[in-house]
Parts: sequence; structure tokens; C-alpha cells
Amino acid sequence: MKQVLNEEQFAAFIGIDWADTKHDLCLQAVGCDKRESSILEHTPEAIEVWASALRRRFGGKPVAICLELNKGPLVYALSKYDFMVLFPVNPLMVARFREAFATSGAKDDPSDAQLQLEILLKHRDRLKPLNPSSPAIRALEQMVEHRRRLVGDKVRLNNRLSSILKNYFPQVLEWFKDRDTTLFCDFLTRWPTLKAVQRARRSTLERFFHAHHVRSSVLINQRIEGIKAAIALTTDEAVIAPSELLTQALVAQLRVVLTAIGEFDEEIALRAQRHADFALFATLPGAGPVLAPRLLVAFGDQRERYACAADLQKYAGIAPVTKRSGNQCSVHWRWRCPKYLRQTFVEWSAKSIHHSFWAQAYYQQKRAQGKSHQAAVRALAFKWIRILFRCWQDRRPYDESVYLRALQRRGSPLFKYLAHST
Repeated sequence: MKQVLNEEQFAAFIGIDWADTKHDLCLQAVGCDKRESSILEHTPEAIEVWASALRRRFGGKPVAICLELNKGPLVYALSKYDFMVLFPVNPLMVARFREAFATSGAKDDPSDAQLQLEILLKHRDRLKPLNPSSPAIRALEQMVEHRRRLVGDKVRLNNRLSSILKNYFPQVLEWFKDRDTTLFCDFLTRWPTLKAVQRARRSTLERFFHAHHVRSSVLINQRIEGIKAAIALTTDEAVIAPSELLTQALVAQLRVVLTAIGEFDEEIALRAQRHADFALFATLPGAGPVLAPRLLVAFGDQRERYACAADLQKYAGIAPVTKRSGNQCSVHWRWRCPKYLRQTFVEWSAKSIHHSFWAQAYYQQKRAQGKSHQAAVRALAFKWIRILFRCWQDRRPYDESVYLRALQRRGSPLFKYLAHST
């Protein structure tokens, strides 16, 4: 963890406007009014040469760097230098700062680097230095995010596959309700058309289903009878041939994605279970093997990061934004926040409704007040964060009976609602 330093302890301040292939720099040494502009090529070798020269010039003393990133290749490259203290800023902050002094809308990379240097020099008291979590949490964080993207790929492939099958082989969609399975992929690989599967013997189909652990004789019979009785949607080879080819291509991709998701699940479970805080999230209502590691990552292992639960509620985008001006007041959805973090809390809160007595009652109470499903789930997530924040700070697993007794002791309206509903 890098120590937060006073201004006089820094040797220099640098603003960086990053890009894919090069970065514009603006440097000002302490005690000097002159600003130096330069360009840094985005290669490991160029960054190493630049960092080494910077270390020699300032004798290894701390250097403050402002940039519009909190992760990515440039951040990863600079984080390995212990004398650099990174101050990430929101790109919108730089844009608004630019508009304040360039009403024409002009924008240029060197001038943006100067703006970031200006923000660092004059408003550093409002900036927080980058303080990465432990390597274990950061690795797990990337894994659960990558897994979620793979799930998105799976959904897109399934949708494309369903769309093309409706063109020439719609019956297979009725025979297999679960299409994100090896069974579905293997079936289409072996029999990509209705004509092909209708040529198969009954014994061949039965062996196929048995080999894929389908033990229900009723289900097997239904599928086989459906296959034998099916009528082709079209016999036009101009439709069937290209559709079959695309089906095989999509199935191959889907198979790879399913395998990758399984591999991620194994690695995530292994790494999450090794973490000392995992027990705080493993038994949460509705968390399960997918959401428990995501909740662990959402809280992390830096307990000093949030002063109170409200800080996390705001950062995650669960707390709404209030605007007041004169006699007018409005409350609206928080647009700017880490979307994946908010998604984690919302998805888990929706799951908890089916596994937690009070969560279900709270959700029903909000719905009875006229709230939409999403609004009720967000309100539940807001409440859950306060509960989990205390459990996380105290390193004490959540216990529903303890929480219900606390509601009763405080005379909470929710407890009265629970008592009335039962």
C-alpha cells in the first residue's frame, strides 16, 4: 500500500493523456514554474527507459502522476515502479475542466495532459491515490468479470443459433429447452438437419441420450416420437445448406465458450475458497458458487476503503442521486458508477428474494407500495449492502435469525409487516 504524501514530499507532478500507441506528458518539477511536454511511446521498453530516467533525475523520490485510468495496460505498466503515485481521475472531470476554459470545444492530447497536471496541482486534496487491492482479489476480480463476459457471449451465440434454426429446423428448439449444454451441441453436431436425424434408428437415439445422462424414459420417448413425426419446415436446399453450415460454426463456438466457462468456474471456486473472507459470502441467501465470489470481489479486502456503508452504496450506484434547487427536488438513478459492481448487487438481491424470509417480505412490501420490480430490487440491494457492510467490517458471517431479532428489538416496520404477513 502506497503512503499518501504531502505536496512538499513529491519531487514532481505529471499529467498523462493516454492513447493506444503513445501518451502525451506534461511534467512540472517541484520548485519550478516551467512545464515540460513530451511524448511517450506505448511500448514496455520505452516506458522502462522513461521511468529509469525519471528515477535518476529525481533520485527515486516520489512522483505524482494524474491520468484518466484506474486500470489497463498503462496503469499496469506504471504500478510496478514504487516511486510513482498514481492519481486516477474521471474522464468526465477532465472534459468539464476543459470546457470551462475552452468554450469552443477544442481538444488536443498535449493540452489535455496540461489540464490533468493542473488538476493534480490545484485539486489534489480531492483526488485519491490509486491503492490496488491484494493480488488475490485483483486476480479474482478479473476472472469473475471475464466469466460474465463469456456468459454474455454464450447468450449471444444461443440467440443466433436459435434464429438460424428457426429458418430450417425449428423442432429442435422444442425438443431441447436448455440449449447451453453439451447435449444440445453434440446433437446438432451429429444431426444438424431434420432429414439427418430422421434417418437415425431408435436404438441409436436412445444410446445417444443415455450417453449424455438423460435417464428419463418419458423424455426420451417424447423426443424420439417428436423426431419421427416432425415435418420439414422447408425442403429448399438454398435455405438448408447455408443454414446448416452456419449452425455448425455457431455450435463450435458455443462449445468452446461452454468449456471456457467451466474452466473459469473451477479456477474461481479454487481461488475464492482460499481467501480468508470467503466464508462471509459463501453462505449468503441465494449467493451460490457464481455470486459468492463476485460479492467477495465487490467488498474486497481493504476495510479502510469505505468509511461507512453509504460510501459503498454511492460508489456502487445503488444509492440514488438527489438534486435540489430552490423549491425543486428530484431523485433519480445514478448513471455514473462501476456498472459491473452495481450489477453484482442487483443480481444477488434478486436471487435472495427466493432464499431469505425478510428479503422476500421487503420486496413484496415495496411492490405493494407501487414500486416496479427493478425499483424494489434496488431498494433491497440498498438494504443488503448496509447489512453486509457490518458483517464484513466485523468479520462475522450473516445470520438471518440475528437480523430478525434486531428488527424486532428496534420495532422496525418491516418486522411488523413480517409478523402481519405470517
